Amino acid sequence: MKRLNLYVIRSFTGPFIMTFFIVLFVLLMQFLWKYVDDMVGKGLELKLLAEMMFYASFTLLPFAFPLSMLLASIMTFGSLGENYELVAMKSSGISLIRIMKPLFIFSILITVIAFYFANNILPITNLRFTTLLYSVREQRPELVLQEGVFTNEMDGYSIKVGRKNNKSNMMYDLLIYDHTNGKINESVTVADSGYMMITEDKKYMVLNLFDGVNYSEEQANNQQPQNNYPFRRNKFTEQTIRVQVRNFDFSRYDESIFKNASRMLNITQLLAMEDTMNTDYSRRIRNFILEINLNTDISRKKFNLTALNDSMKTDIEIAQPDTIINFDEYFNSLGQQERAAIAGIAIGNTRSNSQNINIYQGQLYNYKKELNKHSMERHRKFTLSIAVLIFFFIGAPLGAIIRRGGLGMPVVVSILLFIAYYIVSMTGEKSAREDIWDMFGGMWFSTFIFLPVGVWLTYKAATDSPVMSAETYVKLFQKLGISRFANKGKTQDQNIADKQ
Repeated sequence: MKRLNLYVIRSFTGPFIMTFFIVLFVLLMQFLWKYVDDMVGKGLELKLLAEMMFYASFTLLPFAFPLSMLLASIMTFGSLGENYELVAMKSSGISLIRIMKPLFIFSILITVIAFYFANNILPITNLRFTTLLYSVREQRPELVLQEGVFTNEMDGYSIKVGRKNNKSNMMYDLLIYDHTNGKINESVTVADSGYMMITEDKKYMVLNLFDGVNYSEEQANNQQPQNNYPFRRNKFTEQTIRVQVRNFDFSRYDESIFKNASRMLNITQLLAMEDTMNTDYSRRIRNFILEINLNTDISRKKFNLTALNDSMKTDIEIAQPDTIINFDEYFNSLGQQERAAIAGIAIGNTRSNSQNINIYQGQLYNYKKELNKHSMERHRKFTLSIAVLIFFFIGAPLGAIIRRGGLGMPVVVSILLFIAYYIVSMTGEKSAREDIWDMFGGMWFSTFIFLPVGVWLTYKAATDSPVMSAETYVKLFQKLGISRFANKGKTQDQNIADKQ
C-alpha cells in the first residue's frame, strides 16, 4: 500500500509543479498587459523590472495554488483512468477514496502552506510591490519628441519638431516656446536643426541648436505708450539650452505610505484595524444623526439613543403638555407674517438637514466600503486557501470520470471551472462590499456553492456513476418528458413533408 501511495503522489507531483509554473506565467503575462502603460518609456533598469516581476509573482500565488491543484488533479486521475490504472486498482478492492487519500493529505499540506503564505508573507510582498509600482507610476517618462507634435515634458519649454533622423538622432525644423519666468509666448526660438540629450544623473536636459533665430518681446518702459513693446531678434549659428529637470531620475517612495492598507496586513492586524474602524464608524454615524435638526425633545432622545456607552448618557426630563392643540387650526389662526416666518424656519431646517444628509451619506458610504475591504481581506485569506482543498475534490473525481490525461481536455475543463468559480466569488465579494449581503455569506458564497459540487462529484466517481455519459442524460430527458415533445415535433414535420 505504501508503494501505491508513493506512486500516486509521484504521479501527481510532476503535473502539479508543471501546471503551477504555467499558471503563474499566464497570470504574470496578464499582469504585464495590465501595467504595461505605467512602465513603458520610463527608462527603467532591468534590475528594477526584475524586482517588480518578482513581487508581482508573489501577489499572484493565491490564485495559482487553487488553479494548479485543479488542473493537476484532473490530469493525474484522468491519466490513471485513461491507462486503466484506476480500473486495475479498483479491481484489486481499492476504492477511489482510498486512492485519493495520499493526495488528500498532500492537498491539506498545500492548503496550510497557502494560508501561511497569505497571512505572513503576502502582506510584506504586497507592500513592497505597491510601493514600487507607485514609485514607477510617479516617475516622469523619458522625453520622447514626436514629429509635428508639441511636447511639454521639458520644464518651462514647449517644443515641436518637424522631422527626425532616427539613425543620427538629429532633429530638424525646431520650434521652441520659452515659458520660464511666467512667460506666455513672449520668447520663441526657431532653429534649422539640433539634438537633445539628458545628462547621466538625469538632472539636466541639454539642447544644442544650429542655425536659428531667437524672437523675444521685452517689457516696455514707463515712458513708452502701453501699446508699444520692444522687440528683439537674435540670429545664432549654434546655441545651447541647459534646463534643470525634475522627476526624471527614479526615486523609491517610503513604504510607510501604504502600510495600513488592507492588503498589507495579516489577520491579527486586520482584526485590530477593523475594531478601530468600527468604533470610528459608529462615532461618525452618531455625529450624522445628531446633525439632523429636529425638535428639542427628539434631539435629547437622540443623544441618549446614539450614546456609545452609558457614561455619555444624560438624564432627560421631558415636560408633558398641559393641553393638546390642533396645529392646522392654530396655524391658520395666525397672521400672514407669523405663518411666513414659521414656514421659512421649516424650509431652512429642511434644507439644512438635506445638505447634511448629502454630505454625510457620501462620507459614510466611502468609509464603510473601506471598512468592508479590511473584512473582505481577512476572509479572503481563508477562502483562497480552502479553495485549494475544494478544487482537489472537484478535480480528482472529475479526472476519474473524464478519463483523459495530458493538457487537452483537462485544461479546457479547468479553465471553465475556474472562470465559474471566479464569477461566483466576485459576485459574492461585490455583494458583501456593497452591504447587499452579509460579509460572511458574501465572502464564503463560492465555497458554499463549489464544496457540495466537489462532494457530489466524489460520490459519483466513487460509485462509478455514469455522470458524464450521454446515455444518462438521454434517459433523464425521457423521464422528464422532453423526448416526447421532441418526437412529437419530428412527427409533425414528417407529416407536413409527406403532404408536400
